[in-house]
Amino acid sequence: MCHARELAYQIYKEYERFSKYFDKVKTSVFFGGISVMKDEETLKTNCPHIVVGTPGRILALVRQKTLNLHNVKHFILDECDKMLEQLEPKAPFTLCP
Repeated sequence: MCHARELAYQIYKEYERFSKYFDKVKTSVFFGGISVMKDEETLKTNCPHIVVGTPGRILALVRQKTLNLHNVKHFILDECDKMLEQLEPKAPFTLCP
């Protein structure tokens, strides 16, 4: 998870670049400014192994019960100092196992 959509997209593109070596690993990116319905469709039809996103969109998908965090094995924060400046930074943490 990262604080800005540009950063989320950049991280996603790096995972996509590495995925040529791990062809069975699926990655998706979720951030504001894109239709939530598109994100919901991605989660339903192309369940990713790696999710990259911003706190607001990740939290929205979790609250809508579209994104299930029960099987999260690793939770990574990029630039956590900026993440902690946001209004509701703890919500995604409390939803992970």
